[in-house]
Amino acid sequence: MTKRTIFLTTALPYANGNFHIGHIMEYIQADIWVRHQRMCGNTVHFVGADDAHGAPIMISAQKLGVTPEEFIAKIQDGRKQYLDGFLIKFDNWHSTNSPENTELSQEIYKKLKKAGLIYTKDIEQFYDPVRQMFLADRFIKGTCPKCGAVDQYGDSCEKCGAVYQPTELINPYSALSGSKLELRTSEHYFFKLSDPSCVQFLREWTKGTAKDGTKRLQAQITAKTEEWLGKDGDLADWDISRDGPYFGIEIPDAPGKYFYVWLDAPIGYLATLKSYCQKEGIDFQALLESPDTEQIHFIGKDIVYFHTLFWPAMLHFAGQPFRTPEHVWAHGFVTVDGAKMSKSRGTGLNPLVYLDLNMDPEWLRYYIAFKLNSKVEDVDFNRNDFIARINSDLIGKYINIGSRCAGFLVKRFDGKVDTSAIASSALIADIKQAAPSILESYETREYSRALRKVMELADQTNEFVDQNKPWELAKKEDKQDDLFRVCSITMEAFRLLSLYLKPVLPRTASAVEELLGCGELTWETIENSLNESTVLKPFKHLMQRATEDQLVKLFELSNPNNTQTPKTEEAPVSSQEEIEFEEIAPTISFDEFTKVDLRIGRIVKCTKVEKSKKLLQLSVDLGEGRLRNIFSGIAMYYKPEDLEGKLTVVVANLAPRKMTFGVSEGMLLSASDASDKPAGLYILEPVEGAKPGMRLH
Repeated sequence: MTKRTIFLTTALPYANGNFHIGHIMEYIQADIWVRHQRMCGNTVHFVGADDAHGAPIMISAQKLGVTPEEFIAKIQDGRKQYLDGFLIKFDNWHSTNSPENTELSQEIYKKLKKAGLIYTKDIEQFYDPVRQMFLADRFIKGTCPKCGAVDQYGDSCEKCGAVYQPTELINPYSALSGSKLELRTSEHYFFKLSDPSCVQFLREWTKGTAKDGTKRLQAQITAKTEEWLGKDGDLADWDISRDGPYFGIEIPDAPGKYFYVWLDAPIGYLATLKSYCQKEGIDFQALLESPDTEQIHFIGKDIVYFHTLFWPAMLHFAGQPFRTPEHVWAHGFVTVDGAKMSKSRGTGLNPLVYLDLNMDPEWLRYYIAFKLNSKVEDVDFNRNDFIARINSDLIGKYINIGSRCAGFLVKRFDGKVDTSAIASSALIADIKQAAPSILESYETREYSRALRKVMELADQTNEFVDQNKPWELAKKEDKQDDLFRVCSITMEAFRLLSLYLKPVLPRTASAVEELLGCGELTWETIENSLNESTVLKPFKHLMQRATEDQLVKLFELSNPNNTQTPKTEEAPVSSQEEIEFEEIAPTISFDEFTKVDLRIGRIVKCTKVEKSKKLLQLSVDLGEGRLRNIFSGIAMYYKPEDLEGKLTVVVANLAPRKMTFGVSEGMLLSASDASDKPAGLYILEPVEGAKPGMRLH
């Protein structure tokens, strides 16, 4: 098989704060894939960097009385403890505030300008006369023009949900200085994304196939790009400039003008690769120009627009040596117990607290991997499930295998194994036969499927041990050959299971390699086995059990100002979160209830309904072979991008309802209290494993 060369990145974290659990989830997802590729013998250049430019960083530094460079340096110094702590091994960690990024950003800009895709025009912006700077929307406040709510931000109202332009605010003022704002005109630079050549390229690229024969983008993302491109390809041009003072990269031949942070941030992928190449003596330009090099990005679903439209268009029209990505793979967010993380609710999850409590990083790696697949779905951290998954799968199934038999071989057979028993074992044959499907699951980022299969094999191995009872065989002098056979087969099974888990549990796999003396576990060593030269070392404890106390402390310390103490068991309904209780409806018969057909549905697509503040339009898969069109009045509580890919419950046999915006073919089930303006509304989400089309009974 031809070996691959892959240039792989994760999204660049903004350098104004520490890593949060969403960062760690993305890095774990990418790290597992990288380790899998290296086990295949492929070359992977895995790089990351801090996104270090922009007004927020400049302002944060001013508040602390330091330079922006000092501010981002302190942030960057804190990255290592997270990455090392969770066993995430980037080849290079860099910064967008670097000579390499300045050089590459300016080079790409000049190429785009030469291609006729850069132009200027005057725009009106609010200017803070005290801070002497133009302000981004987030630094502008005023009274909402729709509902009259005060102290609302420059782009949307948190009270009524209205979206507007900053210039529509009533009595706008600076959130930085409190001063009254002035409307001034400034020349800005634009990238002509609306150019027909850009639109045509993006139509082809977003639907294209990569070198590995798979689609470049996930189906959910392709659907989103089709929506953005539309029938007419009416893309808005991209404002790529900001006025000084600004912490960023200056635009060539444009004094006082700087690249908007979103232009130079993705170029930071290339800059950190160039920095790495310089350190390792690799020809950066030759690496990029090689047709064998694959460029792949792991990102969150919230930044898909930049990575599937602006970024590939920039690279394509900049020309050689730059190349468009083979893949852009998006993932969802991390939720806790089925809801968005919230410190006020005691559900914040601080990864540094996790490490400070000496909780095993491989617990989190395994748990996250067990929830991950190739779709754009959120990963839910359920406290009950976390403890059960770690103690049942990792300790009770996997680690248990090694601990049950290693001691017998070391004490009674000098650490040797019965090679003929291993070679003729049906169990070993079954475990090896599963290798192609497990390898393919890692390759396609279906980690959940891979780990479920591994745990099925672990169950099978434990059943083998239970049936043969080595502890009983050890008591009988005439059964020593049987003991040797059973324990040898079990430890070979343990070797194979450790190999299958190595991308997820690298530290444990390394300890197993040392214990078994089997050398480095790679995909090529599947067909190997423990042999005549094998000498097992005494078994050492490989992993501790997770406890409820650890989870309680994790959430207590992650949410220091929260008065509620999160618990791992189901909490009874109480008056801590008061609701306006709605009286139970009149009793109905069982026959009446069975007339309502409740089905599991997957939300494939979700968009806002123009001219409606309440409605979202959803395309829902109920397993019928078509998509249902459903309008739901939940726009005040959910963003469309947060719903896409989720499972929910739908009333499937409700008569279609003709509405102003179209026909609604069902109803989503949701929960709220009885007040006129409930504090929250929650759509029902089935647990993992449910499939579209399943009926609720």
